[in-house]
Amino acid sequence: MPSGQPFPRQIGWKRGDPQEALLAREWLVTNGLGGYSSGTIGGAATRRFHGKLIAALPAPLGRFMMLNHLEESVDSYKLSGDEHGGGKEIAYPEPDFLEEFVLECGLPVWRYSKNGIRIEKRVVMPHLQNTTYITYKLLEGPSGLTLHLRPSLKFRPHEGLVNEDVSTQWDVKVNGREVEISDGRGITPLRLILIGNDARLASDERQLQHVIYRIERSRGYEHEGTLWSPGVIQIAMNAGETAGIVASVEAWDVVRALGPDECCEAELARREKLLAMSGRQEHRQDNFSAQLVLAADQFLVRPGTRAGDAARIAAMGDEPRTVIAGYHWFTDWGRDTMISLEGLTLATNRNREAGNILRTFASYIRDGLIPNLFPEGERGGLYHTADATMWFFHAIKRYVDYTGDRETLRALLPKLIDIIDHHVRGTHFNIHVDPNDGLLAQGAEGYQLTWMDAKVDGWVVTPRRGKAVEINALYYNALRILQQYLVEEGDTTNARRMEELALRARTSFNARFWNAQTQCLYDVVDCEGGGDDPAIRPNQIFSVSLPYPVLDESRWRSVVDVVRAKLLTPMGLRSLSPDHPDYKPKYDGDLRARDAAYHQGTVWAWLIGPFLEAWLRVNPGDREGALALLEGFAKRLGDSCIGTISEVFDAEPPYHPRGCASQAWSVAEVLRGLRALR
Repeated sequence: MPSGQPFPRQIGWKRGDPQEALLAREWLVTNGLGGYSSGTIGGAATRRFHGKLIAALPAPLGRFMMLNHLEESVDSYKLSGDEHGGGKEIAYPEPDFLEEFVLECGLPVWRYSKNGIRIEKRVVMPHLQNTTYITYKLLEGPSGLTLHLRPSLKFRPHEGLVNEDVSTQWDVKVNGREVEISDGRGITPLRLILIGNDARLASDERQLQHVIYRIERSRGYEHEGTLWSPGVIQIAMNAGETAGIVASVEAWDVVRALGPDECCEAELARREKLLAMSGRQEHRQDNFSAQLVLAADQFLVRPGTRAGDAARIAAMGDEPRTVIAGYHWFTDWGRDTMISLEGLTLATNRNREAGNILRTFASYIRDGLIPNLFPEGERGGLYHTADATMWFFHAIKRYVDYTGDRETLRALLPKLIDIIDHHVRGTHFNIHVDPNDGLLAQGAEGYQLTWMDAKVDGWVVTPRRGKAVEINALYYNALRILQQYLVEEGDTTNARRMEELALRARTSFNARFWNAQTQCLYDVVDCEGGGDDPAIRPNQIFSVSLPYPVLDESRWRSVVDVVRAKLLTPMGLRSLSPDHPDYKPKYDGDLRARDAAYHQGTVWAWLIGPFLEAWLRVNPGDREGALALLEGFAKRLGDSCIGTISEVFDAEPPYHPRGCASQAWSVAEVLRGLRALR
């Protein structure tokens, strides 16, 4: 590493570990644009999202699979898994050849050794380029070995169906060690640079039939398709020399700009800077913290796929920034961004990017709402959310507390006042303050407006229409935050108005949400169709955890005790108590089965953050007990996608990781907790 500091190192697999783990454990490298490279340790593509280069292309294309697979061998030794041909589903590297897979400074490294041969493989994406470097180095062994690489392709949206027909109009142009491949549909071509001695592409076109993606099969999606290969890349390997390929959709002058060693050094230097910038000594001494600082970087992106929006924001003198909610399939979501902002940026001292994110989202405010999400490949956002805008207030407070940036605050204050006014009057999706009690209500047929937003085939699994507990905790928090800032800025008239709204909401909240039978809070009151929902869910924890708790202090401990007893696991909080009839212990099966379980028991890692805050509110000074709540995440950092934290986990032991392999708010909330406690 450039500074001479030791690499943060995370072992993902070592010789002697179960062979099945080669398919179950994944790696991920990102490029700061939303593009990525990802796969299993063993090399088999088990997801439709696994590929060597997924490029972030301008709308309407969005993220595109450009280089799907790479068969790898050195003479007779196979380096990677292979699911090609005849429906063959599982194949591993040459037995006993793979020595270990590790993350070094967050980057994947494979080391192979057998019969006097040692080979090291690395994958790097240069920052803000749709380019992947895949390199191999012969550490020990005789010169004259030959590296064989067979690329397999089907240009498609990364969420596109794998069973769609592969192009029949491929065009391959070879100019020495430079290769340009087009599929005849006008999509930007794939450009390859071959690295190493006597490197050449030996033409040998093939249709690779019956490629199986076993995770897609388990998730109920189309899981078998065809790829096309132009031939085999052959490179002579000499001890100490770098061989491999550069794969890119950038212009040729960009692709040629960095050699493989330069690229690796530049990316390591950038990552070392991130660790140094985090400003916390434990990030050097504690491998867990260091890995999370590096994992946090994967989610912070320039929204390059929405070029028009980026240009508009840049013309205003700002730098567009957003947060990818999760890999592999999420785009940028308003709710996830605001919840994640503190852990991803402020806890890592990336304050400038935090301000850019807030100002970027402020530019999208419409009718008192920030976007819920930006669909893949589209230029505009969707606004069906009742809580993302309230989280916006929370994120602004965290930002101002950390940075003291009053200039940004003053620019946003008129927008914040307008947001509250829209909510009081009523805005889209029946989001409105009830004039009878001052509580915030929401609900529209066919929409899921809270974070518990599973929907399949028109079925909204947890509609929660009415007055949801966390929506009102967030609303009260937003009012108090805005009141504080208005007082500080001398706007006493609007400050008094916000105080009146807050006092009324708090009085009604404590009168309406307390459930004496369960000694905790209703999840929703005044439900659609009447009545109150007594389901014990984690949403009530926000009535204690937020900077301005809406719940009366006399009831804090009871709520925390119930949540701890019913919902707390080593990997976060269950989304529903096990004694509820709708409780689901596993998040598995096809799309309908998964969505039925998504918020009906499934454990959410991000909820450990608010639980920690609530725990410390009722147990002030118990830092040791709070830190113990994070131990489960440290132990599981090598189990799924190495060096990061999954979206969700099964509700019962062994708490199998599920959902997105790498989730922004999971990483952010654990990292935020670590920073606060150490």
